[in-house]
Amino acid sequence: MDDTKSTASPRTAKSKTNPVVKRTIMVIAMALTGFHLFASFLWIAPSSTLREVIPGNLLSQYMIPMWGQSWSVFAPEPINGDYYFDVRAVVSTPDGGEETTDWVRATDVELDHSTYKLFPPRSAGLGISVASDLKGSWDDLSDDHKSIVALDYFRGEDSVERLTTKLDEYADPDGVVDDYLAEENTATAYATQVALAVWGEDVQRVQFLAARQNVVPFAQRNDKDAERPAVQPAAVGWRALTFADDQSNEDFADYFCASDTVRCVSEQ
Repeated sequence: MDDTKSTASPRTAKSKTNPVVKRTIMVIAMALTGFHLFASFLWIAPSSTLREVIPGNLLSQYMIPMWGQSWSVFAPEPINGDYYFDVRAVVSTPDGGEETTDWVRATDVELDHSTYKLFPPRSAGLGISVASDLKGSWDDLSDDHKSIVALDYFRGEDSVERLTTKLDEYADPDGVVDDYLAEENTATAYATQVALAVWGEDVQRVQFLAARQNVVPFAQRNDKDAERPAVQPAAVGWRALTFADDQSNEDFADYFCASDTVRCVSEQ
């Protein structure tokens, strides 16, 4: 009679635990995949109350910027216009004066990063996105509000507060002013990075121009003399330099100035 006790080998014990680990990983992976597919469907589908299943801004925060799409599965609308984002600045001169620079079309500089590139960077569309968002929110403003944002607000640390106070003096039944101010803040921060990259630390204030130009109307597509409609600008005055949280001016300058379509202060 063998008195040796039967014990499971370490390999046998390990083999019993492996299926549990594998199943756990599979369940987590399937849950993440399911959420991603569901979120993607909600994002590209026509807007409906179904989006309220995902609370707050979680859907947009998840989809943007990594998974954002510029098309819709249902009744996709082709791109029918170009957006431009121009930036200029006032810089201080060695004699203590100030000088206004020429305009730089930031969207052209960024598109150069993706033209004829097999693997273009996602950031190459940043300027177009900023221009599109600003132009759209500017279009929603009333004429009174548009006349205010066309004025200069750059003096002092309270320039944004003074602009906001002035805009609040006019009726805003649709609540579009807050959305516009958020987009203008983003555009000003972007314009600040562009200006510092191109003209350096002597930049005192910036002005930017977001504009859209539609393509030739479809009905005139076969007319060789057809011309594109006029550019539709969003007039914004001079603004103080604005810096967003976690904004790296050095990293942006390295990226932006890598284009051959612009000559930055670091290259002069």
